[in-house]
Amino acid sequence: MLGPDEIRELSLKANAVRRHIIEMVYAAGSGHPGGSLSATDIIVALYFKLMNYDPENPKWEDRDRFVLSKGHAAPALYATLAELGVFPVEELLTLRKVGSRLQGHPDMRKLPGIEASTGSLGQGLSIANGMALAAKLDRKLYNVYVMLGDGEIEEGQVWEAAMFASHYKLDNLIAFLDRNRLQIDGETEQVMSIEPIADKWKAFGWEVREINGHDFKEIVDAVDWAKEVKGKPVMIVAHTVKGKGVSFMEGSVHFHGKPPNDEEYRIALQDIDAERERIFGGGP
Repeated sequence: MLGPDEIRELSLKANAVRRHIIEMVYAAGSGHPGGSLSATDIIVALYFKLMNYDPENPKWEDRDRFVLSKGHAAPALYATLAELGVFPVEELLTLRKVGSRLQGHPDMRKLPGIEASTGSLGQGLSIANGMALAAKLDRKLYNVYVMLGDGEIEEGQVWEAAMFASHYKLDNLIAFLDRNRLQIDGETEQVMSIEPIADKWKAFGWEVREINGHDFKEIVDAVDWAKEVKGKPVMIVAHTVKGKGVSFMEGSVHFHGKPPNDEEYRIALQDIDAERERIFGGGP
């Protein structure tokens, strides 16, 4: 259970991460703000509340693992790891710069805290499967978390991986689907319909739960429930808003892979700072 103080602290962390995302993408002049903002609350909840993770020892053998399959949302992961203290916050502004450790997609060879190099969509669940099966074979107790995009699951490899996870009863695998309903070319249901998505994952042998992906209580409750599931992997379908937290980006496909201009940058920071004031003030 989450108390009001914990919800407030997680909300403040998510707000800080969102500010970093906007600053990073603006400074880089490129990047993917929309899907980074929609994924923020889940990633923050995992690292600051739910995962067994030591930021001072990101290679600790018994740590929980997180694989960002939708690798273009790297700014959300980078900002969260920096807020944890895995690497300096100041480094965030080097995103996508020549020589930076912060590539446009996560690179596990360059940056501590990155569990898998991702970005070629459709591969992350297969990688997470390997980690979860390794834990079983080694009799380790860690959990593996993976986040997929809803456009990403149009890839066939995802469904091969879904069969694998069910077949090997990977109940230490917990997946999140960032269901923001938008992908680079438009609405998912117009590009390639994925509904009824919950029923599809159930048909592949997964336990499924649907949540509001911006509600920390629902996120935490779903993971607590998932940890009790035996003999099956778990898919948490998280209904989110693309561009969450920035007024003109919310629900807009135009900011899937587009940085804000000078005026948009100013407005975005105003929106994020106003939300921070609301959190501090305890308003609705």
